[in-house]
Amino acid sequence: MMGNVFVLDHPLIQHKLTYVRKTETGTKEFRELVDEIAGLMAYEITRDLPVEEVTIETPVTTTKSYVLTGKKIGIVPILRAGLGMVEGVLRHIPTAKVGHVGLYRDPDTLMPHEYYFKMPNDIEERDLIVVDPMLATGGSASDAIQSLKNRGAKSIKLMCLIAAPEGVEAIREAHPEVDIYLAAMDEKLNDHGYIVPGLGDAGDRLYGTK
Repeated sequence: MMGNVFVLDHPLIQHKLTYVRKTETGTKEFRELVDEIAGLMAYEITRDLPVEEVTIETPVTTTKSYVLTGKKIGIVPILRAGLGMVEGVLRHIPTAKVGHVGLYRDPDTLMPHEYYFKMPNDIEERDLIVVDPMLATGGSASDAIQSLKNRGAKSIKLMCLIAAPEGVEAIREAHPEVDIYLAAMDEKLNDHGYIVPGLGDAGDRLYGTK
């Protein structure tokens, strides 16, 4: 943990991340691994969800137990690569609503531009989890978070598979209250804005495009 940055170093996450990084991992396996890692990360990112005590009947006796208090959750993938992480989280939080933010990065300036935004109409009441496999320059994630804030969102977390230090610092500077959850913190960005060692272009590897 570094400030509000949490690197989830669980052995299962790290094992699967190794195969996500490998060049020879094909589209089908890559997609399955990203889904699985997102599900494992969901355990940690929801660790502080509130619960309440209830009385239930087991086949043996009456006992006290715990259930979630019904806190509303929203999952917000940044299109398109973020879509690869949604189902993994939904398996554990099936009642969560899903919004979408579409951003593209200008190849010359590396600045993000929003082209799509669709959210549940009560995002101000939800704990939102923004998901994107890569946190590189931080521009897209920062812009997505700002778009959510502009529409009334008050509770936002960011979940990424891997990040460059530059991207993490960009989020911490622009949105210091947003907790960042990662499977790995990588070394740096290269001259083209790609994370090193990274895993290549997550969207292309998820969907078999170039």
